[in-house]
Amino acid sequence: QQVLDGAVEKFGTVIPMGFDTIICGKEDADPKENMRKWIETDYDTLSSKMAKIRNRAEYGVQIFWETKTMARKISDESLEIKKLQEEISTKPKGIAYMYRQKLEELLKNEMANKADRYFQELYEEIKDYADDLRVEKTKKTEDEGRQMLLNLSCLLPKDQSEKLGESLEEIDNREGFSVRYTGPWPPYSFV
Repeated sequence: QQVLDGAVEKFGTVIPMGFDTIICGKEDADPKENMRKWIETDYDTLSSKMAKIRNRAEYGVQIFWETKTMARKISDESLEIKKLQEEISTKPKGIAYMYRQKLEELLKNEMANKADRYFQELYEEIKDYADDLRVEKTKKTEDEGRQMLLNLSCLLPKDQSEKLGESLEEIDNREGFSVRYTGPWPPYSFV
């Protein structure tokens, strides 16, 4: 990271390579010659990547929801869930157990549907602030009460990161949501 930061400071825009990238020599050429040939061969591709990332940085956005809070909200909003809850209270123990299983399955499905809708809504809110977005895999959290809904890498001009941050702060202030916003980073996800 220190080498990359130094290169950016000296040259401005730098295409970041993955850690431990090594340019090797071949039988007929040394590493410098291999590097020169690679740059000549891929000049157009490298130039377009340089133009894409010039004066931009990568920012990480992860949005989480509190599962208990959301389950409660969904239970309060869903007529079908309310109806099942009422029926459970009137049934004998054995049948009530089966109804609870059905209720758990219904709530699980409602949570999955709501998570998909929130993903789309949040993605739409964020995309206007970035020049490019990459949807990354969601990760498990150590806190069982939280679930990651959205994991994005965002490419945007450094001077526009404050606007994205303000939008994310609004999301973070919503009941049941929290946001992790990191960066600026070299634009690894975009090269």
